[in-house]
Amino acid sequence: MSQVKKKKKIKTKEEKPADLIEPPGEEKQIEENLIRRCVFVREDEGRADGLQEEDSDMDGLDQCTSFFIPVVRRYEGDMLEEQFHGEGVAHMQGGHTYEGMFSRGLMQGHGVFTRADGLKYEGEFRNNTPEGQGTYTWPDGNSYVGEVCHGLRHGTGTYACASNGVTYTGQWDEGKRHGKGLLHYNRERTSWYEGEWVHNKKGGWGVRCYPSGNIYSGQWKNNLRHGEGTMRWLNVGQQYVGKWKKGAQEGRGTHIWILRQVEESQCFLSNQYTGNFVQGLRHGRGTFYHASGAVYEGEWRDNKSVSTGRFTSIYGHVFEDVMFEQTMTQDLYGNKSLIPLFDMALNIEGLLADIPEREQDAERKQVEFMVWTHYTELRSIYRFYSRLGFVDSLHNLSLMTRLQLWCFLKDCYVHHQGIPLSQIDCLMADSANPAEVHSPFSPILLRRFLYCLVVLAYNVYHKDMKSQSNVLASCFSKLMTDNILPNAKKVKGLLFRQPDYAAEALAYIERCWAIFQNHCKAILPPTNDESMTCRDLLWLFKDLNLLDKTLTTARVMEMVTADRPDPQNFSSFLYVKLSFLEFFEILLGCAQVKCLSSRELKERQTPSTPKAESIEDSSTLTDSRFPSPEDLINQSPGVLRTKFQQGEQTEGPEVEVQIQKMHQFFNYIFFPDVERKLKAGHIKKET
Repeated sequence: MSQVKKKKKIKTKEEKPADLIEPPGEEKQIEENLIRRCVFVREDEGRADGLQEEDSDMDGLDQCTSFFIPVVRRYEGDMLEEQFHGEGVAHMQGGHTYEGMFSRGLMQGHGVFTRADGLKYEGEFRNNTPEGQGTYTWPDGNSYVGEVCHGLRHGTGTYACASNGVTYTGQWDEGKRHGKGLLHYNRERTSWYEGEWVHNKKGGWGVRCYPSGNIYSGQWKNNLRHGEGTMRWLNVGQQYVGKWKKGAQEGRGTHIWILRQVEESQCFLSNQYTGNFVQGLRHGRGTFYHASGAVYEGEWRDNKSVSTGRFTSIYGHVFEDVMFEQTMTQDLYGNKSLIPLFDMALNIEGLLADIPEREQDAERKQVEFMVWTHYTELRSIYRFYSRLGFVDSLHNLSLMTRLQLWCFLKDCYVHHQGIPLSQIDCLMADSANPAEVHSPFSPILLRRFLYCLVVLAYNVYHKDMKSQSNVLASCFSKLMTDNILPNAKKVKGLLFRQPDYAAEALAYIERCWAIFQNHCKAILPPTNDESMTCRDLLWLFKDLNLLDKTLTTARVMEMVTADRPDPQNFSSFLYVKLSFLEFFEILLGCAQVKCLSSRELKERQTPSTPKAESIEDSSTLTDSRFPSPEDLINQSPGVLRTKFQQGEQTEGPEVEVQIQKMHQFFNYIFFPDVERKLKAGHIKKET
């Protein structure tokens, strides 16, 4: 058998790709694992380095570049004319063996060549060369199955790495990935590339799914994103569509920040920038589109605005010569976002009337800008309070009501500034609807909410800010700094603190509001002001026989003054007018006091029976024993408030107990007492 000279060995070239997103450690290790010596091959390892989310060069993936036939030491098989011919087994120098078909001294047809180190080729041979369909198998279990030409992978085939699950299935050309193919980088098949290859490098069009789940689909060149392409960063909710160059965004493109509408909405919005990029950064002329519809156009350099630009609000108002940073603000969580500038037509003419005419225009602009600056926080606060009392509010489409506005003002301690909630209602009253001044159901639109805050800020702080040049803006800034930003969204009081409790309590709102209205009309018939003082409330409780040894006047006044600046000074609050929210929360507090023992619950099981009525009458204080409100100044306040009344968080079974007490109070005590007194004519009948 003649010997065949060794062909010239070919050494693979090193490549150094670069990228943007994820470290190449995974693919570098894969490359090292894929580098193998074929039966007839010697090859050198390639090297991978670069930036993020880019693939390593994998030139070491079984390039069969040389073939040699060792000297045959022993042969067993068919012969023809003193040549190996037919089926036989050849034992070669170095421990290699071949078992298969021979033709006139050459390996021809199907056979198995096994090297001494265990590497094996099984398949078709032609003229001593692997040619046609064949399988390479390495000692560690790695394999190649597919077409072979001149000992090289050529045509279609699949390479599989047993140790880490890496596989490539696709087209090959002279030992290199070339054409279309699919490469999986891990056993789970969560990291892969499917597309076109050019001499072992990604080139042409292809889709790359990275280990993070991020996906790029588009054009490639020399293993880098190059040309038109789309990158989706699924883990951070961003997307880029446009031009790429050497792995980075370059040229015209659009970067999109996909946003889930804040605070649990299921609707999706997005901010986006469309313009020029250089080396992955916003650079050149570009436009920023906010999710709300506001637009900023200007010049950018290294991701920053470098000159003034044009800002268009969501209502079409245009502002020239505005820096992009001026349109940014921080929400309560420290996140920056573009301000979706709203219609600034705030109805503050009444406030401007107190300001010299020559200063009115400047005052208006300054306060509008101050509201604009805090718009993101205020819109978030508005949405938060508009959902109070609703267990399920998926799309944040609810309007704020006056009841929720009262809760917001109490949380921010605005009523500690010497203006009670009922007076705040009058300051913010709409003259066209005087009957709804104190209604808990009156809707408060976002624009009106902002207007109310400007009016409230002026009435609370104008004396402190009278020396300032821009009084309205200074007052609004102080209200935001001292009251709103430190305290908003920290819900206090009995009604809204627990969502499940609030949902149950709101079922009694309408009937309690009717009782509140009728009592106000009964005690103040000539007026249109539907409010009552603490003194009026105590006389109402006396008329309903609610006050007894358990629910004393001192206990009621504790509830009234619980969130006041001086809670122990009962007498100073006797003539303070109450809002309906305060009235209703006092009723909820009474429920926690009146419904404590199982004995009292059993006594009131049938409120319409004479027995129940007699029990109530015997348990309450008589007129002669009932102290006048003025006598309260001699009573020391108790310390019997429960955790629930003090504003501490409750949960689980404790909330269920509070809900049960509330139902018992309204259904078996308060409403039945009101009905009995209506029949007796002691209080005015509901209309």
